[in-house]
Amino acid sequence: MLRVLEGGSRCAVMSVHLSWEKLPAWREELRKRGARVVATNGCFDVLHVGHVRFLQEAKTLGDVLVVGVNGDDSVRELKGEGRPVNGEADRAEVVAALAGVDAVMIFPEKRATRFLEAVQPDVYVKGGDYQAEQLDKDELAAVKKRGGVVKVLPLTPGRSTTAVLQKFKK
Repeated sequence: MLRVLEGGSRCAVMSVHLSWEKLPAWREELRKRGARVVATNGCFDVLHVGHVRFLQEAKTLGDVLVVGVNGDDSVRELKGEGRPVNGEADRAEVVAALAGVDAVMIFPEKRATRFLEAVQPDVYVKGGDYQAEQLDKDELAAVKKRGGVVKVLPLTPGRSTTAVLQKFKK
């Protein structure tokens, strides 16, 4: 299936690159169908097997997996100078190309609160470097507002973007 991404670029992917304008109607349609929506978010700067395994497991928790990708400015704020390695449009396209990902949305903020308020996930999934009670209180409130739950999945040991980038530096 060929989808047109924001900005007009075309790519052969099965998932949808959502805009803020399209999201409410898309989400309402899923609600009408009774679909269980799973959401996660991250930088996804240099995609690696840890990301792939995490997203595959997240997909098993519902019917639709929506991935929020941090915009470039927020990645710099979170990860420091020199990041992101890849721009937001490229990162979103790569994540969208993964088989289990149903939709991708770029959000500009450091925190995913606005993304979560818009997506209204039934399940919000984070990686094992977090504990549910340590998550941002506004993000938690956005998930719980509509009865969503938070699920923390274990990370794949030794697999991280930081580890990959350190290998390149050697």
